[in-house]
Amino acid sequence: MSGLRVREMTLDDCPRVAEIRVRGWQSAYKGLIPQAYLDGLSVAEDAARRRRNLEEGDGSVVNLVAERAGSVVGWACHGPHRDREARAGEVELYAIYVHPDLIGQGVGWALLRESAGRCAAAGHERMLLWVLKENTPARRFYERAGFSPDGSEEPFEAGGVAVPEVRYGRPLTRAGLGPRTPDPA
Repeated sequence: MSGLRVREMTLDDCPRVAEIRVRGWQSAYKGLIPQAYLDGLSVAEDAARRRRNLEEGDGSVVNLVAERAGSVVGWACHGPHRDREARAGEVELYAIYVHPDLIGQGVGWALLRESAGRCAAAGHERMLLWVLKENTPARRFYERAGFSPDGSEEPFEAGGVAVPEVRYGRPLTRAGLGPRTPDPA
């Protein structure tokens, strides 16, 4: 995607990031998460949460946005691994969301590459992430980027329903993801 720039998220980006995240959930998780839960997601509430997280954060969580022609088109977030099993040198990719109309145009790859590069530069040796077990497109995207399931599974609760997630991981090179280039996403 020409003209794409990845940068750190600002408070001014919160409403657009919330819109991308909520629409991303509603699009990607349709049929995987109860529809009532997806319908109940609020862009305004999510924007307030993003703003609060940025204002109150200690800097350990990094939020990145991808923009094109001055418009935010994607968001990624990484930071300390939330799992008690995490070892030194591991970092977690919490999220990557791309505006649903732009999936397949390289936005997700640009965000993943930048996030992994920053993590590698900070001394992290391995990146982990959780993905819905039935989210085949997301799993393929991560697999093309060199991630693989590590055998850990746990449910995510959404609207009173347990939705299974699987954990993926991959080593980081000094350049982040290294030379691998998955198909655009």
